[in-house]
Amino acid sequence: MFQVIAQYLEYLELEKGLSQNTIDAYRRDLSDFSFGVDDIKNIDRNFIGSYVRNLREKKLAPTSVIRKVATLRGFFKWATSVGIIEKNPASTLEQPKTPQRLPKVVSLKEIEEMLHNNLTPIEHVIMELLYSCGLRVSELVNLKINDIDLNSKYVRCFGKGSKERIIPIGETAKNIIKTYLPYRELVIKKFNIESKSLLILENGRFITRQDVYNFIHAQGKIIHKNISPHTLRHSFATHLLENGADLRVVQELLGHSDVSTTQLYTHISKKRLKEVYFSINKS
Repeated sequence: MFQVIAQYLEYLELEKGLSQNTIDAYRRDLSDFSFGVDDIKNIDRNFIGSYVRNLREKKLAPTSVIRKVATLRGFFKWATSVGIIEKNPASTLEQPKTPQRLPKVVSLKEIEEMLHNNLTPIEHVIMELLYSCGLRVSELVNLKINDIDLNSKYVRCFGKGSKERIIPIGETAKNIIKTYLPYRELVIKKFNIESKSLLILENGRFITRQDVYNFIHAQGKIIHKNISPHTLRHSFATHLLENGADLRVVQELLGHSDVSTTQLYTHISKKRLKEVYFSINKS
């Protein structure tokens, strides 16, 4: 069973071009599912059904159950297609419906409040790139110095599946990055670092996803909200649409492969429009 899972993960990496984080998530899901199973041929529909029921009994978050079921469906479909098993035991396994939850966003006023909170140069860059470019945290920490072109005013990043996209940066972001670069140079010289990474902490350590999460969480306390880096990405998309940006343009900026994913932000805009309307027209 271990060898079959290893083959599948290799297929996802080489053939599907999935990111390492996504592959690691598949590895964890499949390891959890196959614990104690020696041969994939011993797995039938009842075994899978019991596993899914057990997930629900553990009160796992609906999104986690959905992801794990999707992992199993993909795994057994592949195993059948390459002839490892003759019959797909997950063929009748239904994909649970995703509960529609509107992403959390912050207002322009709250963004301004966080940006004017005596940020260090690198913290300012983090906030600006997450919000004004809508980057994912993984895209942010993997940025290289040559991914930023201040003359042409764009940032190049690699999203899910290593898909490249080009995002324009405004004058404010350009100036913030220009302010940060001399500080980065001082750190590089001080610690004798040879790296093309854009974001390097003052102690010479390369920035991690957790560093960014911790920083943004701390920023959220200023506006009394529990926020994450993705909250700023959601806010970026929502504010663009509220100010008349075309849905397809926002889709490209976010790097969504399917426009239906981007359409979720139109629901946020409508919801906020109603809230504003009724707050003004209270009787």
